Amino acid sequence: MKKLFFLLLLSTITNGYSQFAKNIFSKDPIINLENFQKQKIHFGFFLGFNSYDFKIDYKKAGPDIQVNKSTGFNVGLVSDLRLHEYINLRFEPGLYYTKRLLNYDESYFTPTTVAFTPSNRVREVNSTYINFPLLLKFSSLRTGNIRPYLLGGASATLNLSSNAKSMDDNLEQQFRVKSWTTNYELGFGIDLFSEYFIFSPSIRGVFGLNDELIRDKDPNSPWTSNIESMKTRAVFINFTFH
Repeated sequence: MKKLFFLLLLSTITNGYSQFAKNIFSKDPIINLENFQKQKIHFGFFLGFNSYDFKIDYKKAGPDIQVNKSTGFNVGLVSDLRLHEYINLRFEPGLYYTKRLLNYDESYFTPTTVAFTPSNRVREVNSTYINFPLLLKFSSLRTGNIRPYLLGGASATLNLSSNAKSMDDNLEQQFRVKSWTTNYELGFGIDLFSEYFIFSPSIRGVFGLNDELIRDKDPNSPWTSNIESMKTRAVFINFTFH
């Protein structure tokens, strides 16, 4: 029975995707939701994945701090205001979760400051972001049920896991970053018009504008003393439904 149920479910999904692809990519498709994007305002939601990194600039030349990235997830809402036939203003507040590991080289530590141990050489940076981007969407001419677009704009991000108010620092295993950051964002995507909704996969780069690091109390701290600035870099892959 389990095998039969799985086969039926797989068949249903395959048939549904086949119909979706047929309507979208056929040579002479039926035009779906022809007047949808003529609305002044419409709403949607997105799900997706992210990969966050840090761009680190140093005061003195030396071994780089290695950033181990992981794949996080995104979820959020979309509000879309039509400004022109090919230009829309979008507000996309979302929740982004990610984790990064900072690996320090042995040369950062000396016997007279802090011992080089496995627990001291690695810092885990868990981040739960609420991102508030305001974006301009530049759409191309629609061809059948396909419409590519470009995105660009600015965002402000609140890090709920920043530890910015903590009095502890790296000596107590606490790596701290600022609560608020600002960024600019650039990306592209494609609107696929189905019979009942618009599916929009997109990819976007995020570039932090301000230094996020909170320095340790010790000016000679091996974890923060040689860092001139530390800024977010990220890639978002979102799947939006309108």
